[in-house]
Amino acid sequence: MIGTDVVYRNENFLQVIKSYYQLTKPRIIPLLLITTAASMWIASNGEVNSFKLFITLLGGTFAAASAQVMNCIYDRDIDYEMLRTRTRPIPSGRVRSRHALIFAFILGFLSFSLFVAYINLLSGLLAMSGIVFYMLVYTHFLKRNSSQNIVIGGAAGSIPPLVGWAAVTGDLSWAPWILFTIIFLWTPPHFWALALMLKDDYAQVDVPMMPVVEGEESTVHQIWLYTLLVIPCTFLLIYSTETLGFLYGMSALILGVMFAQKTWLLKQNPLDKSLARSLFKFSILYLMLLCAAMVVDSLPITHKVITILGNNLNIFANYIWP
Repeated sequence: MIGTDVVYRNENFLQVIKSYYQLTKPRIIPLLLITTAASMWIASNGEVNSFKLFITLLGGTFAAASAQVMNCIYDRDIDYEMLRTRTRPIPSGRVRSRHALIFAFILGFLSFSLFVAYINLLSGLLAMSGIVFYMLVYTHFLKRNSSQNIVIGGAAGSIPPLVGWAAVTGDLSWAPWILFTIIFLWTPPHFWALALMLKDDYAQVDVPMMPVVEGEESTVHQIWLYTLLVIPCTFLLIYSTETLGFLYGMSALILGVMFAQKTWLLKQNPLDKSLARSLFKFSILYLMLLCAAMVVDSLPITHKVITILGNNLNIFANYIWP
């Protein structure tokens, strides 16, 4: 843990607000909210209630922020050792651990209260389960003890679609679990690409990320395998549950081909950090565009347009080949 050499500094009010904001790792949260929103749009057949959407995303933001603040508290020792993370609020002495813990509990309480008061109990319990799984299973048991940490721990980041679906329907069918699986399988290629870039940092603090323990070639091989798993899984929303249709299917196909190409290039050059960076950035874009395709495909107007186009194509085909 952090030694006594950390001097806690007084700051003005705006600097304090900024420090607590940084504790939540705000760059991570939007991607979680995008998957939540996509799930809500699908569950509501493209006609999501705006108030319910707002409260669910707000509650999800508080839950994710709570988990990230707790992660900052737990990892303050390794954050202090790495130059890249030493300037974070806790290791730099801008926020005390006990104050951060109070902040995390307040965020968690606000999240659960919003879900229970305005949405339903199931969505609130799912949001809290994400915090517990992220902290207990990933951060405490796996992160510093297993090279498979991000594989199993990825389940925490896969919970938001379950929350979104439960917020709309009050239950969980097959479709949200397919969304859960898509994100679960997407997480290793996404995070291991980042780990390839930060291999030396993880090795410095003895965190057994895959590139540190198994090496770059083995890691890239695993990235390739998970990519080959996640791409066909995206089509289950069409062929298994018939939740989505043609527009989403074409988007998933195009994005899947691009994802596979990026991964294949890295597989041919596992030591190239620029390719790892490119894959990491594209993996974010991939999930965002995939979720956007889910939303657009779920809209009633999309169904009408595709139906009209389909009818016109049939008329044209019958005219050409009577």
